[in-house]
Amino acid sequence: MRNVVGLVGRIFVTLGLLILLFVAYQLWGTGVYESQQQDKLASQFQQEIRKQPTTTTTSGTAPAVTTTTAPTPAAPQGDAVGHIVIPKIGVDKYVVQGVGVPDLRKGPGHYPNTPMPGQAGNAAIAGHRTTYGAPFNRLDELNVDDQIQITTTQGTFTYKVDKQPYAVQPTQTDVLAPTTGATLTLTTCTPKFSASQRLIVQAALVLPKDQTPLPTAATTPAVATKSTESLAQAESAATGTSLAPTYLWGFFVLIVGGLWWLVFHRYQRWTVWLVGVIPFLAVLFVFYVYLERVLPQNY
Repeated sequence: MRNVVGLVGRIFVTLGLLILLFVAYQLWGTGVYESQQQDKLASQFQQEIRKQPTTTTTSGTAPAVTTTTAPTPAAPQGDAVGHIVIPKIGVDKYVVQGVGVPDLRKGPGHYPNTPMPGQAGNAAIAGHRTTYGAPFNRLDELNVDDQIQITTTQGTFTYKVDKQPYAVQPTQTDVLAPTTGATLTLTTCTPKFSASQRLIVQAALVLPKDQTPLPTAATTPAVATKSTESLAQAESAATGTSLAPTYLWGFFVLIVGGLWWLVFHRYQRWTVWLVGVIPFLAVLFVFYVYLERVLPQNY
């Protein structure tokens, strides 16, 4: 009985450690993937910027707005569409087209059914709060009149927050609904470490005198009528990720972990432990990557 209880105790301790390591991977390890994807998005976006002919308009004390002469077609899902900078909370990220699970792993995502920033209407961008680089981690710290700057292939645009951040249910649709002016809506999960609600920040476009927002691209769908898509629906695009790699790497974890335990049990030296922990953590990291990808949309 003593041996059985000891074995069960070791199993539970091991499972607890593995769960804690998975939580640590979600909170910090996912940032490694996001950082790599941000580098790719930055390179892609800069290439697109170099292709665009631009003109600069400045008037009075309003920010300069550099724009192209015509709206560009909507970018394919997963491609870079902009660069968002929020000085107050240290946000400096490239924006991807789409808010599905794979898209938000790369960085903040533009809701495809909304206009692009700088255009007339309600442009909307979502971002993770605590995982994958946590681009919108401090979104709740924004106040009225704080600035948000976004650069797209059509130009650089400055928005000012016009109301305090507030929370809504994931099923609400009104925050994505079209507006008569040029506005920006940022969404993220709230409270932190939970996806039970969405935190909303809304801002208005600041333009030089006598300048109007850019026209909405003809290819942008569903901007003329009220959105019928909830925040939760918009963010719950299927990943299409196969379970096979998760099972395969889980099997590798069991094999490597089992061999490590057997060798260390026979040769209880710190060098044996160190040699075994390195390959175990390597296969465990890959397993966590695939495991996280088959889980539902997280925070």
